[in-house]
Amino acid sequence: MDTLSNRRIEPYATDEHPNAGSRIPTDLPSHRPRRDMLDAATFLAFVPAAVALILAPGADTVYVLTSGLRDGRGPGVAGAAGVATGVLVHTAGVALGLAALLRTVPEAYAFVRYAGAAYLLYLGVKTLRSRESFALADGAGAGRGIREGFAGGLLVNVLNPKVALFFLAFLPQFLPRDPLLADLATLGATYAGLSLAYLGAVAVFAESVRERLLSNPPARTAVRYLTGAVLAGFGLVLAAEGLV
Repeated sequence: MDTLSNRRIEPYATDEHPNAGSRIPTDLPSHRPRRDMLDAATFLAFVPAAVALILAPGADTVYVLTSGLRDGRGPGVAGAAGVATGVLVHTAGVALGLAALLRTVPEAYAFVRYAGAAYLLYLGVKTLRSRESFALADGAGAGRGIREGFAGGLLVNVLNPKVALFFLAFLPQFLPRDPLLADLATLGATYAGLSLAYLGAVAVFAESVRERLLSNPPARTAVRYLTGAVLAGFGLVLAAEGLV
């Protein structure tokens, strides 16, 4: 075994040995701390786990589906982009410690929870009350454009504190010890990209069946009641979370 005790170390230079110590051993062990990196195997394990979670239906999916049916492909895809941006916001929240704040400060969590519940209830009630919201007349949806679709998707995602706490618990499982900020950013950006791809496909699908589905007045009314009730239901569940 090669140890420091049996290595030949040159003596320091003296007048009698002027060349002594000129050779410095290069095989000494390095004591610099090693920083693990996010490896390919861990990343490949993260992707299917993220996909499985993204495919689970929730308020984000219902919002994008509603936007695609009501307003068409553009606002629907914009809503998907808003949700994906919300994922990046939650990732930044984990990096800055804001997600941990929601977990340790009940008042902060309650504030965001009630704000998110109120917004979902607003969307649900608005959908239920608007008889012309799914109309197919010329120019329908013109008042609900790209910006509103994006802003709605962003708010639905960001104002859900359960998503923040989920990211706080989920992302670190795939991070190496002593991770770099780039590692967290890679996972967050991947999750956002996968969310955009899936929800964008939902918006395109909704637009593809929009005319066929909404041209029938009874079906149009059923879609309006169903989507409005589901959005409002998500809001009620979020608001009642702390009461049970």
